[in-house]
Amino acid sequence: MASQSQNSGNLPVAAEEGFKDAASYDAYRPSYPHEAVETFLTRLKIAQQPGAKIVEIASGTGKFTEPLAHRAEMFIVKAVEPHHTMREKLVQKDLPGIEVIDGKAEKMPVEDEWGDACIAAQAFHWFATPESLKEIHRVLKPGAVFGAIWNVEDYNKPQSWPATTKWEQKLNDFISSLDDGLPRFRHQKWKEVFDQQLPATPFQALKDTFTNRLPRFSLPLGEDSVKWTVWLTEEALSLRLKTLSQIAVLKGGEREVWDKVFREALEGDDVEKNDKGDIAVHGITFFTWTDRL
Repeated sequence: MASQSQNSGNLPVAAEEGFKDAASYDAYRPSYPHEAVETFLTRLKIAQQPGAKIVEIASGTGKFTEPLAHRAEMFIVKAVEPHHTMREKLVQKDLPGIEVIDGKAEKMPVEDEWGDACIAAQAFHWFATPESLKEIHRVLKPGAVFGAIWNVEDYNKPQSWPATTKWEQKLNDFISSLDDGLPRFRHQKWKEVFDQQLPATPFQALKDTFTNRLPRFSLPLGEDSVKWTVWLTEEALSLRLKTLSQIAVLKGGEREVWDKVFREALEGDDVEKNDKGDIAVHGITFFTWTDRL
């Protein structure tokens, strides 16, 4: 596996600070269920396609890159990641068929129309902008598919989604209150960039046609999800929660408040534990896809 580097610009402070501990992120963030990965890659039209070329944006430490690297199709992947510590963690894994590149969604060092698919795992909400969509369109072949996938624990879900348990809802309420103005998956605003492709009026539609400002990706978006439950020790759950950027940046009194909320939530009467004392944590893997036009 090769690695390239270039100046990739600044990340939001919350992302830069929150993802600084790449080892913890890699160790405690959830992996992706096999069923979800298989269905997602099928929707992207690259399952059972040997040697398919994939551009993965914001690869992080490689939580989704790893299953790509170990597939029978022997994919060729350009893994683009702007965060130095996360990128170096991915480089250390030396995954087959993976080229790790310093870059960002708005400016990827990837050739025009190179990819058979483009993937953003646990990340598209950070860069759901017209500039990124234009760049994703550039690196994809005509008819190729862009897909985004997220693991969404009940404690970090959109507020409108029901939680499986009261204790997970309690954590969700607190995490949702930590609004720093930055976009998260749970805000669901990442969808708006696709809707912005559509003209507001018939006149605008006519004007866009003549100026070649046509939609770059198909609508409506395809969507699917897979539910899951994992069993974690209390310590492992605490460490996983601390990989969330909004929890990771808490200091002093704010951190003490979070620790108290966490302890009280786990005292709830609907916390399910197995014989080992591990806690049942619920969530879904949500994914979406759209064709490059």
